[in-house]
Amino acid sequence: MGTHFLVRTSATRLAEDGTTKTEAEMAQAEVQGLHRLEVQDRNGNVCEAVLEIKYRRMLVLAPVAKEKDYGPLELTVIHATERGTPKNRDKIAWKLLTDLPVRSLQEAIEKLGWYALRWKIEVFHKILKSGCKVEESRLRTAPRLVNLIATCCVVAWRIFWMTMVKRSTPAAAPTMVLTQLEINLLDQLPKQHSTPRGQKALDHYLDKIARLGGYLGRASDHHQETSSCGAAYGHRHRVLNP
Repeated sequence: MGTHFLVRTSATRLAEDGTTKTEAEMAQAEVQGLHRLEVQDRNGNVCEAVLEIKYRRMLVLAPVAKEKDYGPLELTVIHATERGTPKNRDKIAWKLLTDLPVRSLQEAIEKLGWYALRWKIEVFHKILKSGCKVEESRLRTAPRLVNLIATCCVVAWRIFWMTMVKRSTPAAAPTMVLTQLEINLLDQLPKQHSTPRGQKALDHYLDKIARLGGYLGRASDHHQETSSCGAAYGHRHRVLNP
């Protein structure tokens, strides 16, 4: 269909002529470079992680039970394994499969960045399902559902975008994401019992919007990253030679 894929795997696959496996092939592969990045631990503290990057193009076979229905695929296997044992967080160990070619360390790191977007994609889908409640629609025809989902996608994208801006720049001016009319309307809302930090900044207005949807602003309600690995790509990172 002209599409490509990049997926994470935990299983070891049969490879090449069937007498070896992807894990064995990657164990023999040389480290192509190091990728240094900052991540958050479970306590929210920022620490540095150094990943060893390996990649190799190989023939990956279907599972034995399905080999009659599916033929072998020529794939690139990428392993990103953290050096050492970190404290207060899980060790980063990604094993990716893609049908896209990887010809350099930079291209391998690019694929890691693509995969890291999955956490943001999941947030977007959560907004669609939990916020816009598209799954609860009672529309019964495909065209009507398409129109509804398309409209909700626009709304969900803006909510998602504002959420990401707030996380990265909470003290920014509200005009970065809101029109003056929207700001004036939010200013007319009743004041809350507790004043959010950064009043009149971006996070102040986005908290007001969140409260319209039931957000209570309790200390336990503050956002926590879904994963330190996914959050890592919001911080700076640089490439080192092995």
